[in-house]
Amino acid sequence: MACLDISCLRQRKKTTMTTAEKEVLTLDGAVDRHGRPAVRGKTGTWVAGILLLVNQGLATLAFFGVGVNLVLFLTRVIGQDNAAAANNVSKWTGTVYIFSLLGAFLSDSYLGRFKTCAIFQAIFVLGLASLSITSGLFLLKPKGCGDEHTPCDSHSSYHIALFYLSVYLVALGNGGYQPNIATFGADQFDEEDPKEGLSKIAFFSYFYLALNLGSLFSNTILGYFEDEGMWVIGFWASTASAAMALILFLCGIPRYRHFTPKGNPLSRVSQVLVAATRKWKVQIMPNSEGLFDEDEKDLVSNNGARKILHTNGFRFLDRAAAITLPEMDQFDDGTRNPWRLCTVTQVEEVKCVLRLLPIWLCTILYSVVFTQMASLFVEQGAVMRTNISTFHIPPASMSSFDILSVAAFIFIYRRVIDPIYTRLTKSSLTELQRMGIGLVIAICAMVSAGTVEVFRLRYADKDCLHCEESSSLSIFWQIPQYVLIGASEVFMYVGQLEFFNSQAPDGLKSFGSALCMTSISFGNYVSSLLVTIVMKVSTNGNMPGWIPGNLNRGHLDRFFFLLAILTAADLVVYIICAKWYKYIKFESREAAAAATATV
Repeated sequence: MACLDISCLRQRKKTTMTTAEKEVLTLDGAVDRHGRPAVRGKTGTWVAGILLLVNQGLATLAFFGVGVNLVLFLTRVIGQDNAAAANNVSKWTGTVYIFSLLGAFLSDSYLGRFKTCAIFQAIFVLGLASLSITSGLFLLKPKGCGDEHTPCDSHSSYHIALFYLSVYLVALGNGGYQPNIATFGADQFDEEDPKEGLSKIAFFSYFYLALNLGSLFSNTILGYFEDEGMWVIGFWASTASAAMALILFLCGIPRYRHFTPKGNPLSRVSQVLVAATRKWKVQIMPNSEGLFDEDEKDLVSNNGARKILHTNGFRFLDRAAAITLPEMDQFDDGTRNPWRLCTVTQVEEVKCVLRLLPIWLCTILYSVVFTQMASLFVEQGAVMRTNISTFHIPPASMSSFDILSVAAFIFIYRRVIDPIYTRLTKSSLTELQRMGIGLVIAICAMVSAGTVEVFRLRYADKDCLHCEESSSLSIFWQIPQYVLIGASEVFMYVGQLEFFNSQAPDGLKSFGSALCMTSISFGNYVSSLLVTIVMKVSTNGNMPGWIPGNLNRGHLDRFFFLLAILTAADLVVYIICAKWYKYIKFESREAAAAATATV
């Protein structure tokens, strides 16, 4: 078999490299901005990684400058009730992460991660600027409205449309950027090198830490300004932060490592399904006997992607790679119809996606719990005692305790829990185990939130005759539920980022990160649906419902306890799926290079 392309020649060259030469180039197939093999000392590593972490922190600051108080903007400025505002925030947040699939598709297929990140960050800045202008010119009338005491005038449908156009531009920009920046950051570390491989694992923890530290400023300083009615200042500060993030991102161009897009994954998946269907009656040999591997054209089209070793699950898909007499005739002509015969790696890509889906589905309910911080936790805090002497605490700023919890538990996990567990068991906690722990902590968070609401209602009933005022229970009783959510994130979301990135095929890395984002997306949609169903059922017989406009007349505690029960059921299903899951097995690059050299 001839060696036809650059990646193939590069692999052959590696077999004759001296030790010094091997230390110069990366071993994972990365290239620099000119498309040349990446030089280890001049590209990537923590120099590029830190740039991307700061970029993520600034972009997150900008995003949460809008998202953290959006529910209050909808109630105070737009004039929506609590349930409608919570639903709209859930839908908007869900749409943010739905757009992550679009960004991942463009990145993996055509544009590459750098171009995709740059384009969507520019859209993000545009959306924030549009929101700032729209709010200042049209929505905040009369001047000074939008705080807790001064209502805003009603708005025309045109102004409302401009508002929604702006916030959904923000959703498009941030959603398309998020999964790619995480994967692009991981690209800066050569997993074939032991030292850089450890740095790559650490990067995901620091990435999530940067995300939370960026939102800390939004939840405190910007949250305070917006809660006091200074929405335009908050939105323009977010715009400036997003612009700084984009400029900083572009400054790293000379240092970044890149991977060539692997082509349209939808066509590869479709080819496997069509080929397997066409050969439905073909008998499959045991193991991988009689299955087609790769030829020269596949080496070129794969752009350096690793082969995936055959597995015995989903055997019906192996028919797509089964060689029949018509395919044997095509080999004689030097041609292959990809819609009749696929490679083993192509088939295994589809199997990998099918194995990931049950795990992904089980993470959605966790995201339902997580999304309560941006909606019902804020509404719960708004009807508690929020003053310390004369200082008012914005309810949205309580999520700062979630952020501090994330920072603390990342340190505790990496420096305390993981070393102790490794010493006792001789192995680290797997990503699947950590995600399961995250679900357990999420159940505790919902029980805590429900318990706080039980006592809040008791104080509200005692403190006011008609229950129209806030409860005298201090908002600081919310701290445990925020801390527990933060701890669960370290296990669930950091574990998700590592799991989906490591288990996705080389041609679907951004898709792997997008699965984490779309889990949050569907969690928001399920939360919105659940609120709608609960309100429909609980308002029968002229009852106020569990989540009425005046929470003192409702039973938000029952909603939190319901989430705890649903998450417990989800945990049982998750454990079953995790035990069933089989990890992806790649052919090592050194083995592939040695095999190529002998051809």
